[in-house]
Amino acid sequence: MSRTLRALVIMLLTASCGGGGDRSAPRNLDNACAIVQERPQYTRAFRAAERKWGVPMHVQMATIYQESKFISDARTPFRYSLGVIPMGRQSSAFGYSQALDGTWDEYLVATGKRRARRDSIDDAADFMGWYMSQTRNALGIPMSDARNHYLAYHEGRTGYSRGSYNSKAWLMRVAGEVGQRAVTYQSQLASCRAAR
Repeated sequence: MSRTLRALVIMLLTASCGGGGDRSAPRNLDNACAIVQERPQYTRAFRAAERKWGVPMHVQMATIYQESKFISDARTPFRYSLGVIPMGRQSSAFGYSQALDGTWDEYLVATGKRRARRDSIDDAADFMGWYMSQTRNALGIPMSDARNHYLAYHEGRTGYSRGSYNSKAWLMRVAGEVGQRAVTYQSQLASCRAAR
């Protein structure tokens, strides 16, 4: 094996083993207590974002569940031409929060967090708190309203203001599921000690 090929194999193996966060989902995604017991660093991240931005922990968790299933390096699927030729990913969304490149760049400038990473739960929770606080300020959506925050998160604030989601039955269904999951997570977190 040539030196160059060997170096490339080592780099690929290192990249697949290391990295910023959890590359697999927690075992029980339907139980908020089980999630934070398995990954205690999540509680610290969500509580910090809640204190700083006012977004309740259960709203953050329901949104991250929908966006990435708590997988740190989640990406959108590839698009294919003629069914076989890769044409790139569907969008630049990446990480726990599935933040787009442009929105992430806005966050970095606004907060001065130049070293923040989308595959870090601390940074992803802070990003989500920042984004949702901007949404509350611009659109008046209460921080506890996971359904409408998800719609504004998915469509962007301008799209939400225009009601772009009204023509997307699938998105309305998903937003309803996010809202229901937030209620479930809130009830679960209230009953377990791990989130306190």
